[in-house]
Amino acid sequence: MQQVNKLVSKKELKSIYGVPYSFAHIARLEAAGQFPKRARLGACRVAWVAREVEAWIEERLANRA
Repeated sequence: MQQVNKLVSKKELKSIYGVPYSFAHIARLEAAGQFPKRARLGACRVAWVAREVEAWIEERLANRA
């Protein structure tokens, strides 16, 4: 069975996944290797792979004190 890669828009990072960071801070985290890398879909559109964002969130929850 083929797995479907769901993409997450910038708006969905906040509205669906609750990522509280600004777009500029997300870009800084990406550059530092601390957030999943975006996929360029077109000249003015980017998205993230949903399962990578979910794994990032799960990792943060697992490491809380």
